[in-house]
Amino acid sequence: MTSSIRLAVDIGGTFTDVALELNDHQFTYKVLTTPRAPEQAVLTGIQAVLEQAGIGLDQVDLIIHGTTLATNALIERKGARTALIVTEGFRDSVEMAYENRFEQYDINMERPAPLVPRYLRWPVRERLNAHGEVLLELDEQGVFDLLPRLQEHGIESVAIGLLHAYANSAHEQRIAAIIRAENPALSISLSSETCPEIREYERLSTTCANAYVQPLMARYLRRLDQALRQRGLVCPFLLMTS
Repeated sequence: MTSSIRLAVDIGGTFTDVALELNDHQFTYKVLTTPRAPEQAVLTGIQAVLEQAGIGLDQVDLIIHGTTLATNALIERKGARTALIVTEGFRDSVEMAYENRFEQYDINMERPAPLVPRYLRWPVRERLNAHGEVLLELDEQGVFDLLPRLQEHGIESVAIGLLHAYANSAHEQRIAAIIRAENPALSISLSSETCPEIREYERLSTTCANAYVQPLMARYLRRLDQALRQRGLVCPFLLMTS
């Protein structure tokens, strides 16, 4: 039985590392990360280890990819321009967060600003109870009224986080359908899919983070996948998560 040929790529803020495992041998290469087009460093590193091993990309059985690109985008605030649609009355949940703080009695403590500023957090009328039962039907006209704002504010991604959507995703799904009908290319993240758990702050902030980095990561992975396929890649391409 022949051993599989595995290729691993890790993009960091400074360096991109590539490792190829062939039988009992490992081939490695380190190259400076190319922030504006991260796939360039990846392709350079892959070509280098393939040449070291004397094989072609079409012989690789598996590629595993890890990266801090999304983390860096969050830290540096270089993600997509994101809007958040919430249940009326819960516009400020992502800003209020918890009562407890790192410094409980420091009234001058500065907290990081939410990824979505208040003027891009838009409420809609609807309400579910904790069991997912509808108390107030979704005001669909209110959702349609929000559509012009997407273009007006140059929105690239939308996070949708409604109260108790973890128990019933119907209203979130309907809002997403209305938006996609007018903006099919727009990135949309639903809290009921991204983090279907109780506790509004965790669910909303996680969904906002997902929406914030999704366009960036989607563009990068699309470019990388296309470039690798053009060079002969036929094996699975897996992305590490944490």
